[in-house]
Amino acid sequence: MGQRHLFMVATCLWALSCALPLAASSHDALLRINLNKKSLNYEALTEAKLARQQDEDARRLLLKFGGSDSDAVPLVDYLNTQYFGVIGLGTPPQNFTVIFDTGSSNLWVPSSKCYFSIACYLHHKYKSSKSNTYKADGEKCQISYGSGAISGFFSNDDVLVGDLVVKNQKFIETTRESSVSFIVGKFDGILGLGYPDISVGKAPPVWLSMQEQKLLSDDVFSFWLNRDSDASSGGELVFGGADPNHYKGNHTYVPVSSKGYWQFNMGDLLIDGHSTGFCAKGCAAIVDSGTSLLAGPTAIIAQVNHAIGAEGIISTECKEVVSQYGEMILELLLAQTEPQKVCSQVGLCLFDGTHSVSNGIESVVGKEHVGSDVMCTACEMAVVWIENQLRENKTKELILQYVNQLCERLPSPNGESTVSCHEISTMPNLSFTIASKTFVLTPEQYIVKLEQSGQTVCISGFMAFDIPPPRGPLWILGDVFMGAYHTVFDFGKDRIGFATSA
Repeated sequence: MGQRHLFMVATCLWALSCALPLAASSHDALLRINLNKKSLNYEALTEAKLARQQDEDARRLLLKFGGSDSDAVPLVDYLNTQYFGVIGLGTPPQNFTVIFDTGSSNLWVPSSKCYFSIACYLHHKYKSSKSNTYKADGEKCQISYGSGAISGFFSNDDVLVGDLVVKNQKFIETTRESSVSFIVGKFDGILGLGYPDISVGKAPPVWLSMQEQKLLSDDVFSFWLNRDSDASSGGELVFGGADPNHYKGNHTYVPVSSKGYWQFNMGDLLIDGHSTGFCAKGCAAIVDSGTSLLAGPTAIIAQVNHAIGAEGIISTECKEVVSQYGEMILELLLAQTEPQKVCSQVGLCLFDGTHSVSNGIESVVGKEHVGSDVMCTACEMAVVWIENQLRENKTKELILQYVNQLCERLPSPNGESTVSCHEISTMPNLSFTIASKTFVLTPEQYIVKLEQSGQTVCISGFMAFDIPPPRGPLWILGDVFMGAYHTVFDFGKDRIGFATSA
């Protein structure tokens, strides 16, 4: 997965109306970023989805943190899917609304030298001539997104984050923004909080500059996301600590397994305490403050959607694989065939020695040849589902019936799956295993409610996102998870901590 890969994982975006940074209170010295909420509606969701789907690094958002001897910055929450805050750039400060993004590492804002991009005319632009602390750099750069890019040049200036002044921060002045998301987005730019390993131009992320300039008493930042739609505050982002008022008990820490994104090794996903199988031996996971929902392997998402009664698009290829090859897959598994070799043995995939890969095959319904990615993927999902049911000692008929039902629960092309709002109380709890501890999500926590024309629409908080080995399988734990669990990003010890949100 490249450093600029877009995780198209947000069905609904938290749109934020920006609040100016609040000064740290004298009693706790926290630099706080406050989050304000707006009601969520379908029209705003459509706009936010467009921005999210076409923008890569702008996806991930940072929430407010709290802690003694720390600094916090106020953020605003818009549509329960994006988190924005205001920073100052230059002396005197020029204010910009930015996404605090744990999935990227660069700071960028539109430049006054941006003449040919509509987005620049609709947002605040940085004027270097107005700053007494500006230092020229001039190195050109570009960052690519899922369906667009930004380009510009590097400059250096002071950055005001809350009441912290980060001296001589290297940042990007954009001169071109070729993505619709930058036009409709509520933000001017991005403040990346990932590791320097994925920073374009080797520009240090702001938190690293804070560390080097000894501005923080502790080398951490933390998120608290307030998921109460009626609350005026959307949450808080705190640099230098964690506010004990925002969490219960102690944090469970897990080491960062791969620097760049905030990535760690995760265990299984359980549905009412039962394993879904696919990640039983472990999966990689990324904590992403800018991803609205939870994204994971399609094989697991289909099981989740089946368990909660979510409606997806019927996959013809999936049902045909079950019809044509289901019994053969089942028999091979009963014969103790290694699961990763099953699909190659039935002719739907090739086996490269470690895992299945696509293979050009003829369509089961016709004459033309089709790309086998879909058929191979469907087979691999069927193997996971059948293997999981065999552990439950189900009969062949029940297993194939169940797998066929899962095919019907595959997500729609955009990833959304709707559920009945009246059935939420009957849905099972879902649990992630992290550091040998179980982190439970209740239906009220993983179902997202949207307002559409005066009516409430409920969607599954889970979306399909497949990354092949060796980088995958991969989970992206977005706002749905971070809303339930206060999250600490400890860059001093390269670890991530989770505690129940207060």
